[in-house]
This record gives sequence, C-alpha cells and structure tokens, in this order.
Amino acid sequence: MPESGMNFAPKGKPNPVVKPGEFIISAIGLDHGHIGGMCNGLTEAGAVLKWVYDPDPKKVENLLSQFPGAKATRSEEEIFQDKEVHLVASAAIPSERCPLGIRVMNAGKDYFADKAAITTLQQLEDAKATVEKTGKIFAVYYGERLHSEPGMFAGQLIADGAIGKVVQTMGLGPHRANMPTRPPWFVRREQNGGILCDIGSHQCEQFLFYTGAKDAEIIAAQIANYNYPDYPGVDDFGDCTLKGDNGTSGYFRVDWLTPDGLSTWGDGRTFILGTKGYIEMRKGCDVGRDKRGDHLFLVNNEVEQYIDVAGKVGFPYFGELVLDCLNRTEKAMTQAHTFKAAELCIKAQIMAEKTNGIQR
Repeated sequence: MPESGMNFAPKGKPNPVVKPGEFIISAIGLDHGHIGGMCNGLTEAGAVLKWVYDPDPKKVENLLSQFPGAKATRSEEEIFQDKEVHLVASAAIPSERCPLGIRVMNAGKDYFADKAAITTLQQLEDAKATVEKTGKIFAVYYGERLHSEPGMFAGQLIADGAIGKVVQTMGLGPHRANMPTRPPWFVRREQNGGILCDIGSHQCEQFLFYTGAKDAEIIAAQIANYNYPDYPGVDDFGDCTLKGDNGTSGYFRVDWLTPDGLSTWGDGRTFILGTKGYIEMRKGCDVGRDKRGDHLFLVNNEVEQYIDVAGKVGFPYFGELVLDCLNRTEKAMTQAHTFKAAELCIKAQIMAEKTNGIQR
C-alpha cells in the first residue's frame, strides 16, 4: 500500500549540543507518527528520551522499539512529577495538543507539539496566557521547514542575500490520504482542525519565515471536499492568499489528492521570489527523474544552479530548541513567530468555511 506520510520521521546525523543526561525529554500522546521524527530530532541533538505515555499500549510499544532506552509510564502525571524531565513532546489528536501543552507548562516543563498544535482561537489565547504565566516554551514541529534540508538551506541563502529581498512565497503541500489507514480522528473536523489549519500550518510558518513578515492578513481562502463524500468532516483541498505586514505576499495550496502512482507521499514544493533571483525546492521528489527528495534550485544574477542538499545541511532547529530550553533564549524560533503561524492558519480555516458556506 502506498505510504501516506503519517509516519514521516527524518533521520539526520547526530549533532549533540549537550552531554548525555543533561537534557531529559518524555513523550505523551502518540496519535500521529510524527512523534518519531520529533524524538529523532531531539535525541540527535543530545536529548535523552526517558518516559513514554499513551493510553494505547501498542502505540507505546512502537515508539519504545525505536528508542529502546526509554520506558513506559502509567500516566502523564508521573511524567509531570519527574523533576528530571525538561520537555514533553506530543503528537496527540490535534484538538487535544494545546490542552495537553497547557497542563505540561503548568507542571513546570517546556512543550513541543506536532503541528497543528492549536486548532481554535480560544486555544491560542489560552496557550499565550499560560506561556506568559509560567515562562515556559510552547514549541511546534513545523516539520516541512524544520525537518527539511532544502527548507533550512533556503533560509541560509536568503540570509546571505542570494535572491535579494523576498517579495513572495508560493507553497504546494499535497499529501496522500490513504483513508483506510487513517485513524477516526482524521475524518472528524472538530478533532483534525481542517486542512488549512493542519497542513496549512506548515505553509503559514514558511511564509512568515522566508518573507520576514511579523504579521499577515488572510486575503482569501477556500476549502472543498472533492473526492471523499463519505467523509464529510474532511477537506481534501484548500488554498489561501496572504499579505504580509511588510508588503510581501504569499499563496499556498494543500490537498489530500496525491495519486498512488507517485513514488512518495507528496510532491511538496516551495517557490521563493526575490528582487534579485528565486529559489525552488522540490522536497519529496523530482517527478519522473529522481525518487529522492531534497532538491533545491537557485537562479539569480550570477548563476542558474541545481543543489542536492541531502545529508549536507542537517537539522539545526532541534539543537537550538534544546539550548533555548536550558538557557531560556529564543534562537530556534520565537514564541511570537510560533503563535502567529498558528493564528494565521486558524483564521484561514475560519474564512474558508465562511466563504464556502459550510456549517460545522
């Protein structure tokens, strides 16, 4: 059966930023396979996974098989009471990620959630208030940039002035649905958050990062269910247009319509236009030419260049997050940026539902 991306868990080269045992993490809520990639990134940066908890013992066994040094625990409360634990990672059901994060931060620990980590504007306000009250970090796994070597290298090129001032981004985030393998929450709107909130969260974060915008307006958004009439809680298509507070613009399209003939779960692409050039990333594959991912193309006033970045850039976000937790800094990602990306994707989903006249 073709892969769906549910268990996408990139592995990089170990690059510890701390000594063994200096940074302890635990995992609570294993409903999405992204938890493996999240833990990979942190342990490659030197973190030690100590405890794992989920009500489903099969999910626990699966994660423990990937991290044999970790142990199962009987409740999340046991993890909260362990003073050695610095951070809790979670890929719970999307609608449950923020409430869990609030409990984690109130227990005195930093939190790292899979995207979409926040599914309503009320959850966003609750998360902001808890961060303000506790001083803890609410981090989000925006993996399409943070766990992508082209995504990371593009940021370096932009910082170096390779394409001048960024004026627009376009993101394509297609995914394979593979409905028979999906859990029940995947088809329930009140739990999945909607396609623009879910997959679109990656795109909103990338727009903010690459353009340097601190805020943005949702100009237009729409959603549809073209292919899954038996699942009315699923949006299988969505797109959105944004306008940044610095004059930049963005467009993205996300969908669950990847055909089975594609060699990977999604032909994800990102285009970044600057005043002196442009970048294209082909993250999942180069269709009909190369089944591997991690392709980057750079065109500016000096070069027209293809760059294979696989294995050459790494994933520095995770080490930066570990050090942020220890040093109380914001080098990996600011809290404002994390929350703004969440806010924009939620607002896009709300606008799209109103535009389409959908009653949830």
